[in-house]
Amino acid sequence: MIIRYWQPWREMETLRQQVDRLFDDLVENSDRPTWTPAIELKDTGDTFVLRAQIPGVDAKDVNVEVTKAAVSISGEHRYEPQNQENGQYRSEFRYGKFHRVVSLPAAVQNDRVQAEYKDGILNLTLPKVTEVLNKVVKINLAELHSVDDSKPSVDSPAPETSDSSTSASSDVSADAWNN
Repeated sequence: MIIRYWQPWREMETLRQQVDRLFDDLVENSDRPTWTPAIELKDTGDTFVLRAQIPGVDAKDVNVEVTKAAVSISGEHRYEPQNQENGQYRSEFRYGKFHRVVSLPAAVQNDRVQAEYKDGILNLTLPKVTEVLNKVVKINLAELHSVDDSKPSVDSPAPETSDSSTSASSDVSADAWNN
């Protein structure tokens, strides 16, 4: 037979931790988005066209951030209280905060994005990056080896340096030593 001693402080501490977790979960959920806008993403060759449905939301309440790899759309559809003098009413509209992050299949030039917001539809035109990042280049090691073995001749001209960069660096080093 096992004898266990009752420890009321341990049980009270366990209860306190459970209540703390319950309230932490409630607070965390209040900041979460209550809905996400529906989107369409179309590849037109040199651009992506992203359309997002955000009905009933003012343009000032929409925040759009674009990186080279993703688009973040967030904001809030604010609740407007209705006059209830005529009796009960029913609302199935979505209110509250929303947030949607859309990963893009290729890199875009995020400084050249064009945006239009009309009739609850956000249209973003995202130009693709024109340079190819996954380009394969063949390197001839025989040429690299011969370049490394060659030594500069005495007759070859020395690399040019601009006078402004030379004087600026000498001024900086002179100031550092004079202090």
